[in-house]
Amino acid sequence: MIEIRLHGRGGQGGVTSAELLARAAIAEGKFAQAFPSFGPERRGAPVMAFVRVDDKKIRIREKVYNPDVVLVLDPTLLDIVDVSEGLKEGGTVVVNTGQSPDELKKKYGFPKVACVDANKVALEELGVPITNTTMLGALLRATGIVEVDHMEAVIADRFGPKLGPKNYNALKRAHGETRAA
Repeated sequence: MIEIRLHGRGGQGGVTSAELLARAAIAEGKFAQAFPSFGPERRGAPVMAFVRVDDKKIRIREKVYNPDVVLVLDPTLLDIVDVSEGLKEGGTVVVNTGQSPDELKKKYGFPKVACVDANKVALEELGVPITNTTMLGALLRATGIVEVDHMEAVIADRFGPKLGPKNYNALKRAHGETRAA
């Protein structure tokens, strides 16, 4: 089983990202679950979401305490939240940033890092700095948890004929631009 914890801010689409990833995994014949963790937070407050994917039924029904992968939608969270808390040995942190993976490893001590400037990609592809689908591209590059092509139908279903193709293009572009160390 692979367990993923997503860190973002309310309104950035972290919960949607978790749902999209789980739906794509299920479409591939895997078992998956996705769920948020937030209370009465307002837009912009730190939030988390969780995803589990496995080849067999998932019986755990609690938040992810020891993720294999952490996805960070908003890089400002790196200095206010310990995003690597509980990260499994050899785990990967995927970050939305223009910094290099080596810079992040040195500054935060992450074991493995993948990063992409998702804000730039989202602005250029979508016209808004909402990075949820863009960061899914980085996550898929770092993990291979589902095939990139399997995200297209899920994204089209969620975002419709106008925004679906733009979001899928942002995902594919981020997948190609992701750097890892």
